[in-house]
This record gives sequence, structure tokens and C-alpha cells, in this order.
Amino acid sequence: MSAFALIDEANSALAQNSTYAVYASGLVLTLAMLAFCVDLAQTPGRKERTGEAAAHTGDEDAAEGASTTSSREKSAGGATAVLERTETHSSKRDLDGDGGSDLPADPAPRKWAGTGMALTWLGTAALVLGIALRGFAVGRPPLGNMYEFDLVGTAFLLVCFLGWSLRKDVRWLGAFVTLPAVLFIMLAALVYYTEASKLMPSLQSYWLSIHVTVATLSIGLFTIGFVITCLYLAQLNREEKGKTGGFLKALPDSKTLDRLAYGVHIIAFPLWMFTILAGAIWAQEAWGAYWNWDPKEVWSLVIFIVYAAYLHSRVTVGWSGRKAAVVVIIGFACILINYGVVNVYFVGQHSYSGL
Repeated sequence: MSAFALIDEANSALAQNSTYAVYASGLVLTLAMLAFCVDLAQTPGRKERTGEAAAHTGDEDAAEGASTTSSREKSAGGATAVLERTETHSSKRDLDGDGGSDLPADPAPRKWAGTGMALTWLGTAALVLGIALRGFAVGRPPLGNMYEFDLVGTAFLLVCFLGWSLRKDVRWLGAFVTLPAVLFIMLAALVYYTEASKLMPSLQSYWLSIHVTVATLSIGLFTIGFVITCLYLAQLNREEKGKTGGFLKALPDSKTLDRLAYGVHIIAFPLWMFTILAGAIWAQEAWGAYWNWDPKEVWSLVIFIVYAAYLHSRVTVGWSGRKAAVVVIIGFACILINYGVVNVYFVGQHSYSGL
């Protein structure tokens, strides 16, 4: 069976359970995506109700202020009564949850968003379990073929999103992260699935864990950056046309989205640069040369150049907006070509996926 050796029967049950866990993660993440979509669909009505409640509270405050002023005018000696009235009103606002500087901009309950986050945590845990079982089954890091690379990259995509959610409220991003995650899992299960097997000798190196792990992490971050960039373009178009409705009301404004996308790419780019350097060192140990102009190496370099141009243009030329977004889209398209086309149709030193 080419350069691969199938695992023994003792570990076949682990491999099968790994597959079940991956299927379960895809199902749970699909439910999470639907929950996030329902939350986004409810955004216009929720915003209207929040606005009406804020207006009603403002009217009550104005009336209360007028009443307090009138009391002061009627009696100069009634300062104690006015103070008691004001303190009572302030205490009532605090007990009702209307006081304090930490009041969220959208206080309406978002049960579907909470459900989506809970399901995303569960689906991510199932995916990580599936990856771990795969690793135990083959007795190596599960990074040896396109199926495993796909799953690990998807896991990093989800873990980065969930880690971000612990610091900021990014529930608005949930549907747009779980959608590609579900698509990647389906691609792995239906197209890239490979029987659990051992690695060829040249790949049995500690550099496998270093090189491929960092590559999958950077691609997970690049995916988030691409998603936010697409949302930026949609939000910018909405703002320019003066539209006020739709699910995009739940998202930050276009300038904030542009800044967030830039920040994500600042983190992802040096990781990709390290991926190339680590791959070169590994290639020298495995094949005796740092660079062989392998198709995979060439496209990895193309990706590096595109994203370097994106970051450089923003710093030196001041590119932002649509111009910068176009470069991001080109860069992510190169990633998809590198993974989905070069790995499958080009023959080289990276042609070891078993496809």
C-alpha cells in the first residue's frame, strides 16, 4: 500500500471511534451555526425593542428631573426631601439594573447566541477528541495527510474563535466561523478521508509536529481574517447605501471590522513565515536541501508574498478599505489553491497524502 503501513487491528477501534467523533462534531457545529443564524435573524427586532426601551427610560428620567426641579422651586427648605427623593430614585435604578457603567449596549436576552456558543464548545470538544483518538490509533501526531491536516486546521479555527470569545463578545462572528468549520469537516470526511496508517520514513521526524502544527494554526487565523474581511466589505456596502435593517446591524461598524481583520493577520503572518522556515530546515534534514522549488514550497512562498504585500501596503502606503480587502481575498484564494489543488494534482515531495 505505497509507502504507508496500515495500523494493526488493536488500534482499529480507536480509529473508528475517531471517525464517529468527527461526524458528531460536524453535526453539533451545524446546530451551532443554525442557532447563530437565528440570533442574527432576530437582531432587527431586538434592536428596535432596545431602542424603544431606552426612549421610554429617557422620558421617565426627564419627567423625574422636571418634578425634582419643581420641588426645589416650591420650597428652599425642602432640600432634605428632594435629596431623599433623588436617592430613592437612584437606588431604584440600580436595583432594576439600569444603573452602572457596565450596562451592555444591547441588554435584550440573546438565548440563541448563548445556545450557539454552548454548541460550539461542545462541537469543538468532539473534534479535538476525534483528532486525539486518531493520534492514539496511529501512534504519531495526527498531521500526516490531508484528512488530518484539515481536521487540525479546523480545530485551530474554532479554538481561536472560542479563545477570543473569552475576552470579547464575538457572538456576532459565530455563524461565520462555524460555517467554514462545518464545510471543512465535510470536506475531510467525504473527500480527503484516509485510512489510519503509519508514515513514510522521511516524515518520521519531530519537525512534523512543529512545521505542520504551526501551519494549521496560521491557516486557522487566516480563515478568521478572511471571514472578517468579507464581513467588512458587506458592512461597508451597507453603510454607503444608507441601509439600516438586516442582520448586519449585529456586527461592528466597517472601520472596526477592518481594524480587527488587520490585527488577526498581524498574528497569522509571522506564524506562516515560521512555517516556511521550519519546512526548509526539515527539508534539509530529510532530502539534503533547504529549498527544492517543490510545487508546495512555491505556493507557500506565493502566500507569504501576498500577505507581506498586504501588511506592507497598510503600513507604508496607508492602504485600507477595499484595496486591502482585495489583497486579503487573493491571499486566502492562494491558500485554498495550495491546499486543495497543489496537494491533489501536482506531484512533488509533498505528495504523500494517499489521495
